[in-house]
Amino acid sequence: MAEFENKLKNAGLNADEEKPLSGLLSQAPERAILISVDMPGADWAVEESLDELTQLATTAGVTCVDRVVQKLARPHPGTLLGSGKVEEIAELVSFHNCDAVIFDLELTPGQHRNLEKALETHVLDRTALILIIFGQRARTREGRLQVELAQVEYDLPRLTRQWSHLSRQRGGGSNQRGEGEKQIEVDRRLLRREKDRLLEELEIVRNQRQLHRERRKYTGAPVVSLVGYTNAGKSTLLNRLAGAQALAADKLFATLDPTTRRVRFSGGQEILLTDTVGFVQRLPTVLVAAFRATLEEVAEADLLVHVVDASHPHVQHQIQAVENVLEEIGAGGMPMVVALNKADLLPADTILQLGGIAQTLPQARVSALTGDGIDNLLSCISESLIKKFVPLDVLIPYSRGELVAQFHQFGTIELEEYEENGTHLRGYMPANHSGPFMALQIPALPRKVRMRA
Repeated sequence: MAEFENKLKNAGLNADEEKPLSGLLSQAPERAILISVDMPGADWAVEESLDELTQLATTAGVTCVDRVVQKLARPHPGTLLGSGKVEEIAELVSFHNCDAVIFDLELTPGQHRNLEKALETHVLDRTALILIIFGQRARTREGRLQVELAQVEYDLPRLTRQWSHLSRQRGGGSNQRGEGEKQIEVDRRLLRREKDRLLEELEIVRNQRQLHRERRKYTGAPVVSLVGYTNAGKSTLLNRLAGAQALAADKLFATLDPTTRRVRFSGGQEILLTDTVGFVQRLPTVLVAAFRATLEEVAEADLLVHVVDASHPHVQHQIQAVENVLEEIGAGGMPMVVALNKADLLPADTILQLGGIAQTLPQARVSALTGDGIDNLLSCISESLIKKFVPLDVLIPYSRGELVAQFHQFGTIELEEYEENGTHLRGYMPANHSGPFMALQIPALPRKVRMRA
């Protein structure tokens, strides 16, 4: 009991500490068998989904020794699988000397409990595996808080699997009435207390982010967020556009904590480019809830760039998964452009027929790795941002040179002329920066009125 309390206390980590996360999902198994169920109406092909589960397991450091698929008309409420298939998997666990079985969908707490009892090994589902990866990747204080909260949410209904000592606590006095409180109830209360603490700290983070967004809204450059399926190349594209050194690796969820960099267009206009956590099919609800503060950055951006791995064989499914998550976080109707990344891996004459919302959006074929198509993408971004900008046609006195510099920094210039009384600029400016220019607008010339004969 004392050990469990200490684990919970140690969850409050400082930003510079690298202590491992505690709880059910503190460590990944070494060797595992992957299990999937083929049922009618599934949104992803079973082998395709299992391939991604294999990638997830490899990312977590798990060696996948076998894969098992069972066709079912409907899931078994107690164990998901039929009894014969459960016995078959138990034999495979013994044969391969595995320390875990990983299911390619979310198990109920009851199914978890029954399967671990029947298989006599550790059982994980897709949600648990993603949480393990997130726990391995989180580096900042905010990221670790969000992962801890998601793990606590996941642990609570499954807490009985940690304990074999589920008897009630007894007092030492002979006159005490009743058996007291179950150990499991004590443990749940500790987890709920830890959940409340994490929610309080994350609310502080959320408020801080909101203040930063408000400040940026009135004084900062437009914000463009990179969104997309995990491993689509968002971090590589950020590095290419901003000359940054963000971690970019051929792994799922290579980066977890958001990264923001300043990007300057050739005409001088600046934007803030943010790389966010990658999405995945059936992204766990507990993660979406825990990462609310981070995902709000997406919903508050001025423009989204949906980075698509154009070379992926299941690109349409990945696009749909991203669009589903964007709807879930309230960003479904936002202005967006599509970056068809990894175009260098496609034959030059390949024509991609995109489905969903993506087919109606501005598109640019790019290779973040080689730099091909980057200028076209920047043009798409600039043209999409202009639609939200205020049109200006101003004459700025030479004594107000700082306004000319501001126009170059935040706006898009179509005309720049030096006249007798000042600098004549015509173009577009973000609404939050347009105020000082409104009094300098050049009056539109009146239209000539034709007289009827």
